Amino acid sequence: MKKTERIANLALAGLTLAPLVVKVDPNVNVILTACLTVFVGCYRSVKPTPPTETMSNEHAMRFPFVGSAMLLSLFLLFKFLSKDLVNTVLTGYFFVLGIVALSATLLPFIKRFLPKHWNEDLIVWRFPYFRSLEIEFTRSQIVAGIPGTFFCAWYALRKHWLANNILGLAFCIQGIEMLSLGSFKTGAILLAGLFVYDIFWVFFTPVMVSVAKSFDAPIKLLFPTSDSARPFSMLGLGDIVIPGIFVALALRFDVSRGKQPQYFKSAFVGYTVGLVLTIIVMNWFQAAQPALLYIVPAVIGFLAAHCIWNGDVKQLLEFDESKTANSSQESDAKSSKKVE
Repeated sequence: MKKTERIANLALAGLTLAPLVVKVDPNVNVILTACLTVFVGCYRSVKPTPPTETMSNEHAMRFPFVGSAMLLSLFLLFKFLSKDLVNTVLTGYFFVLGIVALSATLLPFIKRFLPKHWNEDLIVWRFPYFRSLEIEFTRSQIVAGIPGTFFCAWYALRKHWLANNILGLAFCIQGIEMLSLGSFKTGAILLAGLFVYDIFWVFFTPVMVSVAKSFDAPIKLLFPTSDSARPFSMLGLGDIVIPGIFVALALRFDVSRGKQPQYFKSAFVGYTVGLVLTIIVMNWFQAAQPALLYIVPAVIGFLAAHCIWNGDVKQLLEFDESKTANSSQESDAKSSKKVE
């Protein structure tokens, strides 16, 4: 882990805990927390081998429609069923999901202090009566799951804002780390679709805001305020993960060329500027804002301007991680044959 990554991790942990002991301006907290989360997730997404499974253009086109269907379904559930019943079911779902996400987030830090064979030796567990179903895990993953279980139990019992944020940050980091757009074309399609999605559901319907307020689960980050009428400011995880996977793609593009992270910096600055604009407009109008309305043009705009300035438009548009993964696998196969 590089020094900058270590500093970013420590800063994110400190900022998350800071409101417990000192008063932190919620606007500053939103910006710093979101930017640090994107930074950490992007650097964790850089792997020795490129991802083999990436999002296709068709999936990117369908994503806003699938998201709209899920959002509307949740709105109708909260409208026609007991809010407590829906949230109880969702809490159980996020309890299991949270253990997996938080343990995976903590695993790189925990592995360094454990014996090597704990990290490498796989344990295979088969389900009773369903022997074809099996789960593979290591002892290190079991150890990492202990604090994950603790925080999930704390969240389920208390619904404390800190437990909510810890789980939310784990979901964001894992999402940015594990999801791959594959190419900038696919990323542009996805961001453009969700740009329209966010504007429609926030400005033209009460659905998005209603679900965000009713959905008592770690799908949003909560930032304490001094206003008793509005005790928390909120930021949806999608406003971090969706632009974050695009910024992470820019970082992996830089790494694939063997150069310093220049396009990552421009995309990251674009994300920061878009988020700052969101906060300014939200406070100006005193109303909820679709963050992607400001973040998407800023991220794509900053990256495009930098790319055009350097004359790397063709290389950026031709970049495809799935092809990179296939070529690396073929080269590995050839090298293994030579050894034989």
